[in-house]
Amino acid sequence: MSNEKETELTVNVEISEDVFSERREGLKEMYYRPLTQVSLLGFVCFMCPGLFNALNGLGAGGQGDSTISANANAAHYATFAFAAFFAGSVNNVLGSKLTLLIGSTGYALYIGSFLAINIHPNAGGFVVASGAILGICAGLLWTAQGSLMLAYPTESQKGRYIGVFWTIFNLGGVVGASIGFLVLTLIGVLIPLLMANPDNMIRTDGTKVTSPRHASWKAGVVGLWLTLRDDPMILLLFPMFFASNWFYTWQFNEYNGTVFNIRARSLNNLVYWMAQIVGSLLMGALLDGHGLRRRVRAFLGWGTLFALVFVVHIWAYFYQRNYTRQSLPPDAVKMDIHDHGFASRIWLYIFCGVLDAMWQTSAYWMMGALSNDPAKLAYVTGFYKSLQSAGAAGVWRADGVKRPFMEIFISTWVLLVVGLMLLLPMIYLRVTDYTKKETLTRTNKDSEDAVRA
Repeated sequence: MSNEKETELTVNVEISEDVFSERREGLKEMYYRPLTQVSLLGFVCFMCPGLFNALNGLGAGGQGDSTISANANAAHYATFAFAAFFAGSVNNVLGSKLTLLIGSTGYALYIGSFLAINIHPNAGGFVVASGAILGICAGLLWTAQGSLMLAYPTESQKGRYIGVFWTIFNLGGVVGASIGFLVLTLIGVLIPLLMANPDNMIRTDGTKVTSPRHASWKAGVVGLWLTLRDDPMILLLFPMFFASNWFYTWQFNEYNGTVFNIRARSLNNLVYWMAQIVGSLLMGALLDGHGLRRRVRAFLGWGTLFALVFVVHIWAYFYQRNYTRQSLPPDAVKMDIHDHGFASRIWLYIFCGVLDAMWQTSAYWMMGALSNDPAKLAYVTGFYKSLQSAGAAGVWRADGVKRPFMEIFISTWVLLVVGLMLLLPMIYLRVTDYTKKETLTRTNKDSEDAVRA
């Protein structure tokens, strides 16, 4: 047991001066704990993207017709995909705390736009424009979030920390499904100001967390290329990334927004985000399970996802085959919570929430298993959010132009399976029991050297 701890300590150190630091005492020590900072990070996402998810989870943004919501989401994810691709460079220049603060500001605008359209029905253009602006902000927020969440824990804690973050984040969906949105979102913008500077953070094993910054924007962009050049197997994760928000369109609009009335949609939305909490904690516990090697846990996580994808989509297929856009138009009488068959359908939605949380938790854990370098993690999480958003933009646009429900459903199922199939060789070839010792500022240094050359 002592040898295992000793090995883990070795692989987490950064090659720099003052690798270990003395611990603080009292409230200051509690404030600078990695778990405290990850919890604050969770509350930022609780107040901002969590409430965004609650609004989307109502189906059509709580509106009767899904067209404006679908087009706003298409605009949102299109700009999100572009911004997230370069957000790792922005994060490594500005620092994660400032990037997080800037990124949080777009959510209040977007949620406010849905209030505006309830007052002014012709404000659909404002909603779509707000979605586009939010995409840029979201690219920054989620890249900073991923870098911090994966850099703070030791290797044996990454699944747990991801689970804690995902639990707090998805409380935003739970609370948002129960009460209002705008005031909480504005509070979320202020929380990054309360967070510690990553340069002052110390992990639980005594090693310091560094937040390397590039001396120039050009070096930051070069760092994107170097990340892929030095570790091209990251490309095997891209299909998993691309699929990771694709399923929301079918779940939120084609299922919840189409089949159910507003009361049933609201209840479904509430239990969906509650299920996310359960799913993230279960997957986090599995991926960090003591007594099993990390490679074994990775394969167990893969098997769990594979089984759940087929359970959910076989189940859903038997419902989806019975209705179309033509048979259930926006003005049709929808299913209520007291109607026959509602119980089994809400259970399907619960399992959809569990699958979503487990998929996202596994994606983050895989990224964390590849590296402990905050600069590299910023790039990889940027790729993740960029590809995720590119996929989402495409499928939301497909919904906006009224593609058949079954077509969107089958594409969801296929993409998830393809993502898992290509993840399997990635696990086999790249996930080791311990991450190799690395210089945490190497990504930074290499990009600067490349610029000078």
